[in-house]
Amino acid sequence: MPDSKFDSRPLPVPAGRLTRLARFGGLASNLAGAAALNGMQQLAQGHRPKARDLFLTPSNMKKVADQLAHMRGAAMKVGQLVSMDAGDMLPPELAEIMARLRADAHYMPGGQLKQVLNANWGEGWLKRFARFDVRPIAAASIGQVHRAQTKDGRDLAIKVQYPGVRRSIDSDVTNVAALLRLSGAMPKQMDISPMLDEARRQLHEEADYDREGRYLRRFSDLLADAPEFAVPRMHEDLTTENVLAMDFVEGVGIETLTEAPQAERDRVMGLLVRLLFRELFDFRLMQTDPNFANYRYQPDTGRVVLLDFGASREFPAEMTEAFRSLMRAGLAGDREAVRQAILRIGFFGEDTAAHHQELMIDMFEMSMEPLRRPGAFDFASNDVALRMRDAGMELGQDRDFWHIPPMDTLFMQRKFGGMYLLASRLRARIDLREIVAPYV
Repeated sequence: MPDSKFDSRPLPVPAGRLTRLARFGGLASNLAGAAALNGMQQLAQGHRPKARDLFLTPSNMKKVADQLAHMRGAAMKVGQLVSMDAGDMLPPELAEIMARLRADAHYMPGGQLKQVLNANWGEGWLKRFARFDVRPIAAASIGQVHRAQTKDGRDLAIKVQYPGVRRSIDSDVTNVAALLRLSGAMPKQMDISPMLDEARRQLHEEADYDREGRYLRRFSDLLADAPEFAVPRMHEDLTTENVLAMDFVEGVGIETLTEAPQAERDRVMGLLVRLLFRELFDFRLMQTDPNFANYRYQPDTGRVVLLDFGASREFPAEMTEAFRSLMRAGLAGDREAVRQAILRIGFFGEDTAAHHQELMIDMFEMSMEPLRRPGAFDFASNDVALRMRDAGMELGQDRDFWHIPPMDTLFMQRKFGGMYLLASRLRARIDLREIVAPYV
């Protein structure tokens, strides 16, 4: 098994499309050569290896992860979108590759950063700042974030997009998909075209910092009545299509609450779950990325800081109502009504085999366990999140079941799963039935 630790360091982002294409080609040749050598060795030992097993070796998985982390942009992110973080639709080996990419990315060296900011702010931009930290406080697939203070006294977080990311999205998505096909990680009969189209669309949206700024303002307005949350303000004078300037808001990682008193863990997790249902049923607008890094905590005020609205997604009223019907059926324990609601949403189709329908319904029933129980549900003494993940992976490995549900439902499912995992991490006790009751 490859080492999942990640060593973040300054590495220039390959910005040109030809340069990125050459890196994909070199990686594919490298994997094919290693697979051929491995195959000859196994044949010499009297084995008849499968091509998939030759490609998906620990050393090859490490090569893929390292190269995608170096390239950043769509190359780094598309696999996460295709696998929807949990890897439910894909073999565990591929989920293992993506686990390496959920740590901080490499970051741009100072020279490349200066070139990007010169292009967006003009030369001499540094004169506007009393302080600008060259080492980023965070680095991800599309951009990195720097702490800065302007001479007029504003304390800012500056999100800078990697050069060439927007131009390379379409080709990167195609090339990563070809690489995954080559590896045998995805079966030939699985049509991932809808996922690839969605990956392209979402990556273009996340690379649009003007769009993210609009959702930042919308969430700030929607949560104006919720002082328990902090949402950074956008600063338009320093925001461009490649740079997003916002307030720097103090906070520590949400995971640090594992050492907090039980009552505080319960309160914070309750806030996040209530927000999830407000997003779904009241706002019909959801920040769909459940990455723990998008949530911070202020020990002095007790507020939860909400970050990164690039993956915000609006849902049509009919989708929201379909989920309301599904939850009502689930709370009532009406298995046939659950089946009809799942069919309406599109998690499976009329032509899906009966035993696969039953497996999907079983998974949903599992997810309803915390909501059916009256009183506080103790995530510390229950493995429901892990059982849901394992059941999803087991279903995903069934080569006879490759139904891809609508992308809206996958993103919603991703957010719900992320909340369950966070509640388990914080060992929270939450009365979920009381929280969801007003909505169903």
